[in-house]
Amino acid sequence: MLTADTTDVTRSRPAREGADPSGSGAKARRAARGAGGSEGRPPWMERPSLAGRWGKAVILVLVVAAVAYPMIGIIATSFASQSDIIKSSGLVLWPAHPTLAAYRTVFTGGVVLRALFVSIGVTVVGTFASLLMTIGMAYGLSRREVTGSRIILMTALFTMLFNAGIIPNFLLVKNLGLYNTYASLVMPTLMSAFNLVVLRAFFMNLPTELLDAARIDGAGDLRILVSVVLPLSKAVIAVVSLFYAVTYWNAFFNALLYLDDSDKWPLPMVLRSYVLQGQSLSGAAAGETVAPQQAVQMAVLVIAVVPILLVYPFLQRYFTKGVLTGAVKG
Repeated sequence: MLTADTTDVTRSRPAREGADPSGSGAKARRAARGAGGSEGRPPWMERPSLAGRWGKAVILVLVVAAVAYPMIGIIATSFASQSDIIKSSGLVLWPAHPTLAAYRTVFTGGVVLRALFVSIGVTVVGTFASLLMTIGMAYGLSRREVTGSRIILMTALFTMLFNAGIIPNFLLVKNLGLYNTYASLVMPTLMSAFNLVVLRAFFMNLPTELLDAARIDGAGDLRILVSVVLPLSKAVIAVVSLFYAVTYWNAFFNALLYLDDSDKWPLPMVLRSYVLQGQSLSGAAAGETVAPQQAVQMAVLVIAVVPILLVYPFLQRYFTKGVLTGAVKG
């Protein structure tokens, strides 16, 4: 009787202790450790070899050089004199005789400065209006209890696939009385269906317990949106704001279609006229050194690029989080 009990206990011990009598589990674990290296990590987490690290460094240097080379050339050419441009065949990397004549020509003429203020105003107002509309619509569509939200969402997604075309859009803007006004630069692109989908997906992933707790405390939908949802959505809102701002800042097609007055042109239209088409800016005062035309063109490019470069570093930490929205489940 004692022998039988001892045998039963001995047979049941491996099952209780998680042991594998056949030893296949131990072999599998040893094989996994062997495949993952001495520390038991998977292959993709192993420290790269010396050749791999050098290869990554070389590729990174080449990419940075490919991006920095034209930017350095643009900035250097904008400060170059006529002799520097002729000597370097048009692309200056280090001006031997730097001068601010190109920037004086740009800002004295008034055309670029006025276009710069127009672009800043359209970008600020347009980004704020687009965010207001997109956040409100995305929050409404993220609530399952809203009647008809599915139909509205499908209608918004439909605009991503099909567009009315240039002529119908032009006739619509003209019949609404928006032709040759600054509103024509904002209203036709007020909302992006892509940004709407991104915000809606983020809002749907917020913990419902927080929203229910706010409702129990007596908060309405507007209070919940302002006090609960928006503070938790800073990353994705920063990313969407950057998308909208870059779109408004670089847009010139709406200005080309809807603006007939050159005094209302934004900066991209000035770039098109004075850089691509080669028109000259008349702004140098009497007795001043006339800046080379190519230096003036590069100066206009620098003025168009610098504002976005100054804004991006402040949004970079939010941008990294926001672009990964929805990429990881749980």
